[in-house]
Amino acid sequence: MTEHVDVLIVGAGLSGIGAAHHLQDAFPDRSYAILEAREAMGGTWDLFRYPGVRSDSDMHTLGYRFRPWVAAEAIADGPAILSYIRDTAAEAGIDQRIRYGHSVTGASWDSEEARWTVGYQHDGRASTITCDFLYLCSGYYRYDEGYVPEFAGLADFRGQVVHPQHWPAELDYAGKRVVVIGSGATAVTLVPAMAETAAHVTMLQRSPTYIMSAPTVDAIATTLRRWLGERRAYAVTRWKNVAIGTVIYQLSQRRPAMMRKFFRNLTIKQLPDGYDVDTHFNPSYNPWDQRLCLVPDGDLFRSISAGRASVATDRIERFTADGIRLESGTELPADIVVTATGLDLLALGGIALTVDGREIAASDTMAYKGMMLSGVPNFAFTIGYTNASWTLKADLVAEFVCRLLRHLDEHGYSQATPWPDPAVTTTPLLDFQAGYVLRSMDRFPKAGSRPPWRLGMNYAQDVITLRHGRIEDGTIRFGRRSVRAASADRGPEPVTA
Repeated sequence: MTEHVDVLIVGAGLSGIGAAHHLQDAFPDRSYAILEAREAMGGTWDLFRYPGVRSDSDMHTLGYRFRPWVAAEAIADGPAILSYIRDTAAEAGIDQRIRYGHSVTGASWDSEEARWTVGYQHDGRASTITCDFLYLCSGYYRYDEGYVPEFAGLADFRGQVVHPQHWPAELDYAGKRVVVIGSGATAVTLVPAMAETAAHVTMLQRSPTYIMSAPTVDAIATTLRRWLGERRAYAVTRWKNVAIGTVIYQLSQRRPAMMRKFFRNLTIKQLPDGYDVDTHFNPSYNPWDQRLCLVPDGDLFRSISAGRASVATDRIERFTADGIRLESGTELPADIVVTATGLDLLALGGIALTVDGREIAASDTMAYKGMMLSGVPNFAFTIGYTNASWTLKADLVAEFVCRLLRHLDEHGYSQATPWPDPAVTTTPLLDFQAGYVLRSMDRFPKAGSRPPWRLGMNYAQDVITLRHGRIEDGTIRFGRRSVRAASADRGPEPVTA
C-alpha cells in the first residue's frame, strides 16, 4: 500500500525547515514528511563550500521569524548559517521527518480523490507517496551544476578551472595567481577570502556591479539585546533592517541618479586616491535593476587597497596556456581560474506536474501571490524576494499555507485551486535584469498584471496580504472530495461557503 501523508514538503534547505516548523506548530497532529534529494539538510548552505561563503543579507532578516539569530555577527558565514538551520530542525524534531536521497521526479493530482501521487527516486528505485497538499521548498536553481559560458581556448589552459558550486575540498591556492570571473555576490565573497593567502587575486568582470559595505556586527542589535532581551531585540532589529532595505530599494527605483551618486561616493571613500572607480565600480544600469552586493566591513575594498587583489573590467578573448587574454590585448596570468559566472535556474525543482491527466507546463501557468499555480490544486512553492532576504518571503508563504489549510479544515473543503481572470495579462515572474534570471524566465510561471497575480517585492505589504488578507478573495476555487472536477478547462467545481 502506498504511504500517505497530509502534507509533503520537498526540500530540506532554509525554506523547507522553516515550512515544517510553521506546519507542525500550527497542526501538531497533521502528518508530514520532507523529501530531500541530497544526503544532507541545509540546501544552499550545505552545497556551497567555497572560501568565505557567507550570506549577502543580514541574519536578522535571513533568520526565521520564530527563532532569533543571537550571534554577534549580523553578516554570517556559511557554516554558521548551516548550524542555525540544523539546530532549528533538531530542536523541533524536524530532522526526524527528513528522508535523504529522495529525488522527486513528478506529481500527479486526482480531483476525485483530492490527493497528489508523488513519484521519487531513492537508491536507484522508483517509488511513490501520496499527500493531500504538496509544498515545494526546492529553491529556483539547479544543484547539480552551475552556469558556465563557453570560453574559447579553455582546453589550452594548463592551470585549474573551478566552479564555486563544486569547490574541491583539497584545492590549494596559497601563493597562486588566481582569476575570479564574475562580479556578483559569489565573486565579491571569493576575492577577499582567497586574497588572504593567494599570491594575487584578480576579479575579472565584463561590467561592474553596485557594491555596498555593511558592518559585520550590528551595534544597534547588540545594544537592543541588552535592553530588551533576545526575542524582542530580534523583532525590532528585523523591522529596522527591513525598513532600511526598503528605503534604499525605493529610492533606487524612484531617484536612481541620486542613489548612483550615493553608491559611487561610498565606494570612492573606501579605495585609494585616484582609483578608477567609474571603470570598475560604476555600473551602466541603475541601482537595484540587479541585486546589490553586500561586503562585510568593506573586505573587498580593503583587499584592493592592500594590493592583494585587483579588478579588471574587460571581455575575454580566449584562454591561453598561462591565463586569459582580454579583448584589450591584456593577458592575465593565472594558475587557477574560478568561474563565478552564475546559476542555472530550474523551475519547480524540475518536477513534472499533471492535473487529472493533463500535463502542466510551468510557463503556461500564472503564480497566485507568488506561491501557488493557476489551475493546480493544493500546491504551493517558495520563491523569496530579489530585493531582500529570502526567508522574509519564505516565512510568509509558510504562514499563508497554514492559514489555507486551516480554512479547508474549518469549511470541510478538500481542495483549493487558484483560478485566473482571463482579463489579467501576463508578465515575467521576476522583474529583474540579472543574467541568470533573463536566461531562464521563459521556463517559469508568469506573473499577472494586477494582484493577486502580481509578485510583490515589498515585505511590509506582503505581511498585510499574506498574514492577514482574506483567504476567500474570489480567486481561489474550493471543492470537496466527493465532487469530481468538471473538466480540465473549468477546473474543480466551486463550492460556496
